[in-house]
Amino acid sequence: TMYRGRFWTMRQYAGFSSAEDTNERFRVLLEGGQTGLSVAFDLPTQLGYDSDDPLATDEVGLVGVPINSLRDMEILFSELPLGEVSTSMTINATAPILVAMYVALCRRQGVEPRRIRGTVQNDILKEYAARGNYRFPVEPSMRLTTDLMAFCAQHAPSWNTISISGYHIREAGSTAVQEVAFTLANGRAYVRAAIAAGLEVDAFAPRLSFFFNAHNDLFEEVAKFRAARRLWTRLLAEHFQVSAPGLMKLRFHSQTAGSTLTAQQPLNNVVRVTVQALAAVLGGTQSLHTNSFDEALALPGEASARLALRTQQILAAESGVADSVDPLAGSYLVERWTRDLEEEARALVNAVESLGGAARAIEAGFQKQQIGEAAYRTQRAIESGAQEQVGVNCYTEDERQAAAERFRLDPALEAQQCERLARWRESRDADAVTSALERLDAAARSTTPLLPPLKDALAAGATLGETCDVLRAVFGQYRPGN
Repeated sequence: TMYRGRFWTMRQYAGFSSAEDTNERFRVLLEGGQTGLSVAFDLPTQLGYDSDDPLATDEVGLVGVPINSLRDMEILFSELPLGEVSTSMTINATAPILVAMYVALCRRQGVEPRRIRGTVQNDILKEYAARGNYRFPVEPSMRLTTDLMAFCAQHAPSWNTISISGYHIREAGSTAVQEVAFTLANGRAYVRAAIAAGLEVDAFAPRLSFFFNAHNDLFEEVAKFRAARRLWTRLLAEHFQVSAPGLMKLRFHSQTAGSTLTAQQPLNNVVRVTVQALAAVLGGTQSLHTNSFDEALALPGEASARLALRTQQILAAESGVADSVDPLAGSYLVERWTRDLEEEARALVNAVESLGGAARAIEAGFQKQQIGEAAYRTQRAIESGAQEQVGVNCYTEDERQAAAERFRLDPALEAQQCERLARWRESRDADAVTSALERLDAAARSTTPLLPPLKDALAAGATLGETCDVLRAVFGQYRPGN
């Protein structure tokens, strides 16, 4: 099959801390013919803290956009045609809250939820294993995940309710085999939880998506993507009796490997990103994000972000590598490596299953230990010189050279965001907020689906932090080792 136009070029707006600034950049993309928008939220938003919380100090807007209230969401997507674009959200622990805000905003624009398209990451298991951006214990977090899946299956069927992520597992130091195995083990856990929650496989399986890392070893990465597709199909068939081809597809986004980028000789990172992006395309990615060369030094600047975007556009428009679905099929090296990767990943998936599945293995610390040991081995190899890293342990140069221009966040933006939040609290109906939060509390203490009361509380004027405080009072807060 020959085709073009596979790429959905995406950028995450880390460092563009205000909703207004991000909205302006979205407008530029839409005017340029873009139909997909990607937004990353700042760390306090990811963890469920409002911008004026003491724990959010000096973190507001640092790695994405702060969203405290429905007003912030309105500004972020002001006058953008939400019924026509696809929106990707990088959010996990608070994913149901952000999606509830987005749905409420769409209704205000006259866009019915059935018309919206997009993806929310909503993959909480990898947070415990690799990334650390969790808020609640594992069991209630899985409830929030499946509640969101159920809500979207009924009300927003074109929305991808979860993007099961191996990217952060690899960034934490895993091997390619561990990335595939732990990601697919998490995927199996979500399918099992959704079925236990009463969802039909046919209702949610088409909306499952995955997110993988594109690392340095080109042929290993191509084989990894191919092995992941084969193994996921077999897991669905063997464990859930899924047979319809449309339900067995492994649809995935990929991003080049931030952990491989170096502060030394940063322009070398342009080459690294290009090789990694090429591996993702040859491996069959449906969507691609390319990192900026200066990310080991600071938040990406405009020029470096634009060059990262142009890298994948050149691959798509000029190289011809996207003209074939599986251009390396039949290569002895790639086919053998695909088989070996699949067999090793399956053995590791079985090891996770023997511990009671992904959630129980996480509580036992299995994945975290495995990833930590792999990361340690890699670091030792780099430090000893056994694994070469150009500009770091070989082909080094005198680093006394002009530093690349770096993006600097305006510190005044944090104060401005907190002022906006204070004005929002003053303008709302406090009694209505209190009543809505009480209904959310009651739902959390029962088995009632949480999306409707969440949506009502946010529409009444509750903030992200206030809704999370209610849920934390019921669910508790996750502590590693507990």
